[in-house]
Amino acid sequence: MPQSASLAIVTRSEAIREILARAATIARSDTSVLLIGETGVGKELVADYIHRVSARSERPFIKISLSAMPHDLIESELFGHERGAFTGALTEKKGLFEVADTGTLFLDDVDDVPPSVQPKLLRVLESGHVMRVGGTAAFAVDVRVISASKVDLREMVAGHLFRSDLFYRLNVCPLVLPPLRQRRDDVPLLVDHFLRRFAPGRSLALTPEAERALMAYDWPGNVRELRNVAQRLALFIQGDIRLSDLPPEIHDGHPVDQLVKACTRCMADQQMTFNEVVECLETNLLRHAMADARGNRTLAARRLGLSLSTLRDKLKRNGLDDDSNGHDA
Repeated sequence: MPQSASLAIVTRSEAIREILARAATIARSDTSVLLIGETGVGKELVADYIHRVSARSERPFIKISLSAMPHDLIESELFGHERGAFTGALTEKKGLFEVADTGTLFLDDVDDVPPSVQPKLLRVLESGHVMRVGGTAAFAVDVRVISASKVDLREMVAGHLFRSDLFYRLNVCPLVLPPLRQRRDDVPLLVDHFLRRFAPGRSLALTPEAERALMAYDWPGNVRELRNVAQRLALFIQGDIRLSDLPPEIHDGHPVDQLVKACTRCMADQQMTFNEVVECLETNLLRHAMADARGNRTLAARRLGLSLSTLRDKLKRNGLDDDSNGHDA
């Protein structure tokens, strides 16, 4: 399991492992990298990883979120400006390309670069020279550029919202980061990681019901949303984290829907037959129903809408009837 305290990349996902391995290879060169993924998947962490394992690791790592920057300030922020270049330019200012010289510049949300700045950004990437706003002479910079996009830039190119030549210049080595809902096995690992961070020295543990709900949830905000949920739990919970402690959008999901989403083995294993998938789901449903009912077969049968005798038969057929904790009342 790749895990580094300094990089905070916590995963057991094979897809993420492959991305990190590829990123380490890319880091040995100065090739431009485009990180693609939904908001909150951890693009900045991967950019930081590439910088730290590269030959530039001791040099500056400069980050800018272009979506958070007013469009009329992006050019000056990236390239700098000379004194008097525009109203309010009372002193000269270094741009981020200049500040990141010999290091790495991370352009987050590069899809938000306005059309007026795109050709100037392309010129810098191709020539390695920067001219400040209001300047008369360009100067060389040695910067490795990593960019990130939350949308498909190809669609923006097709819609004439993003220059194709700039896209191809950025897209030399693309890395696509999967959303958290496609790597549900990472959820308990990440929750534990963030709980340790936000509640050091305290013993906080997920109950099985809470863990299943967290794994079944689709996490539209990805790892960033999970981190916020863990921080909230660390603030208010003192012991075991129960289903009722989770935010309503997580614990109100239908139990069967949660189970199907959380059953990652049969949903992901393409070698399983239809009957094997059904058997896997039924076994997990029975196991979880018995756990939720604390071994009470009568209660589990009622919740599943089965007769007690039918439940007993299914438990026996799925090899679950020898549980010493099981009882009928």
